[in-house]
Parts: sequence; C-alpha cells; structure tokens
Amino acid sequence: MKSTGIVRNIDELGRIVIPKEMRKVMRINNGDPIEIFVEGSRIILTKFHTICCFCESEEELTEFRGQSICRECLEQLKSK
Repeated sequence: MKSTGIVRNIDELGRIVIPKEMRKVMRINNGDPIEIFVEGSRIILTKFHTICCFCESEEELTEFRGQSICRECLEQLKSK
C-alpha cells in the first residue's frame, strides 16, 4: 500500500474529507457512491461499481429484483 503522507481529522459528525487532488486522480466526483471495506484493522474506501451478480462483468447491466445481471448471463438464464 502506498502512503500519501496526507492526514485528516474526523469531524464531530464522523466525516473525513478526501483531498480534491486525490479525488481527481481516482476519478471520484461529487455524488459518486463509495464502498467501505474492513480488512483487519484497516478501513478501505473504493469507488463503487455495479457488477453482474453472476460473472462480475460491468458491461450492459440490467436490474432484476434488486440484482444487476449482464446481458450475457441474462441470455444464458433465458435459454435454460
């Protein structure tokens, strides 16, 4: 893991600010969803991407009963 040397304090509402330069490099825009993971004692933030619940593809997704399904998996389901 690469250290940036950036340290931020958590405010009274439990928020932190991700520096503008870092958001720009990571292509994170205002309103983008961020997913939160815990790995041991680390908190990991990552830009959320919707993926197919079967094959994890990000291409040509359709929403069905709260799940995202890509076109290829949907066609396979239809053929069975």
